[in-house]
Amino acid sequence: MSAVGAAIDARKAAGSGALIGYLPVGFPDLATSVDAAVAIAENGVDVIELGLPYSDPVMDGPVIQKATQTALAAGFRLSHAFDAVQQITSRTRVPVVLMTYGNPVMQYGVDRFADDLLAAGGAGLITPDLTPDAATEWLGAAERTGLDRIFLAAPSSTDTRLAMIAEKSRGFVYAASTMGITGVRSQVDSAARTLVSRLRSAAAERVCVGLGISTAQQVREVLEYADGAIVGSALVSALDAGGVAELARTASALALGTRLV
Repeated sequence: MSAVGAAIDARKAAGSGALIGYLPVGFPDLATSVDAAVAIAENGVDVIELGLPYSDPVMDGPVIQKATQTALAAGFRLSHAFDAVQQITSRTRVPVVLMTYGNPVMQYGVDRFADDLLAAGGAGLITPDLTPDAATEWLGAAERTGLDRIFLAAPSSTDTRLAMIAEKSRGFVYAASTMGITGVRSQVDSAARTLVSRLRSAAAERVCVGLGISTAQQVREVLEYADGAIVGSALVSALDAGGVAELARTASALALGTRLV
């Protein structure tokens, strides 16, 4: 059974949905990023998503780009991610998945990456720029190790591609949308709802919505139609502004959106 899937299912069984929190590993330094991940787990986050700093983060917004560049400038190396996962999973039972572009995995070696992530206690991998039809090697490694493989779906995806994503994903499907932008809130929310509906029609077992969610109210609204809400920039901003203490307060506030009202 997928550890990520089990965490989401437990929230669904309670009549709510999951909160997934993103933080870049190595920001502002490796030790603090470990403490930060544990802090959000202790304050209502159900799944930890650790982002690998990357030199060309084309899909990341300015807040996360700044944080990952800080980590790289401080000497982050890919092997540090496995150290971080091991330390985090020794302190919390909340599942940890890595988020990374495909190139670092290929450069490291797909089987080696999967084996090291499994050995560190990691639960799976989110690959924003890797599509299932181009992920044969990673799918094989994930099947061998039991790691979750989490692919992204976009509103522009065809029904055929959504069906492929739903079939090949394990843990959940990451529905990429944009939530909470001033002036276009209702339009964007409609796009996210429609994408989730299309993924359910494509037989996706679990669908979580991410990009731009920053308040408990937005978490609550997303959980009306999705299985999980993914928050990144709001958590990174809190860590940057006020350290682990402020991050913990922000995670706790966001987690209010998962509670039954």
